[in-house]
Amino acid sequence: MPPYTARHIISISSLALAGFGGAYLWQQRQQKRNYFQSQSSPAAPKSSTPKIAGNMASITTPFQTLFAVPMHCESCVNDVSSALYKLPGITKVEANLQDQLLTIEGTAAPSAIVDTIQSTGRDAILRGSGGSHGAAVSILETYHKPTLDKFVPAPGASDRMVRGLARMVQVNNSTTLVDLTLRGIAPGTYRATIREFGDLARGVESAGPVWSGAATLTADTKAQVSDPNAPRGVLGTVEVNKDGHGSVFLSHPFQIWELIGHALAVAPVSVDESKGSALENDENTVVGVIARSAGVWDNDKTVCSCTGKTLWEERKDEVKKGML
Repeated sequence: MPPYTARHIISISSLALAGFGGAYLWQQRQQKRNYFQSQSSPAAPKSSTPKIAGNMASITTPFQTLFAVPMHCESCVNDVSSALYKLPGITKVEANLQDQLLTIEGTAAPSAIVDTIQSTGRDAILRGSGGSHGAAVSILETYHKPTLDKFVPAPGASDRMVRGLARMVQVNNSTTLVDLTLRGIAPGTYRATIREFGDLARGVESAGPVWSGAATLTADTKAQVSDPNAPRGVLGTVEVNKDGHGSVFLSHPFQIWELIGHALAVAPVSVDESKGSALENDENTVVGVIARSAGVWDNDKTVCSCTGKTLWEERKDEVKKGML
């Protein structure tokens, strides 16, 4: 397991899989599954063509996501469902009004789903994606000291500036989807990579080279890799617009367990590591540790056991830190 800092794992505790088990929770989850099956939202319209911002890959394998959404009546459910069915790739939306949860199936990026729900005037929190042990997340922060010296965090907030978020979900034995969103960095083209280590003591400079992935290559993933000798940690590029926003939805041949504890970095493409350049902690390079997050039905928490705050109170605190 690569080294990582405890602060980065703790910082995503609201998204990570809680360590609760037993027959009771299993029974509760089964009851919720049954409820969803009987509370389906309106059927998808036959045609819809809304515009989606960002650079999206051609994703063909559907997966399931679970969101907490404040809904108070059937009209709320209909408003959110209608908006979601206009999003390309959405095949099913089911609502649990009592618990204010939405389960969504399809090939749309979680970030696009959040944007769509927020466009209806409601917030959304991703509670789980994919199956158990098949999801991960990385909060991307800057380690550029001159930038941080000018940064005045909100009371109780992190002393680093959150500039991005990567959500990952494994959809089969050889494919993981990476939903990357960036905010507040300079316009341009950026390259996303998984690093060999998760040591962020010196930011990206201590995270090592691009992850080779050779030691964990399985028969399933090997069949999908075009060049077995090339580093598997090169994810691709993302375009950041003039407003400092960028997003990309990528599909790669690796499994979630291979990534846990590694760092994920995003840096300008002008830093060409293939020609000997090294990543540095500049104002437009962001990095974070990859840690497990909850699969669908794996996270029943509504109140944080550490702080006693509700899910939505935690959400407000995270937004103050720059969380997307």
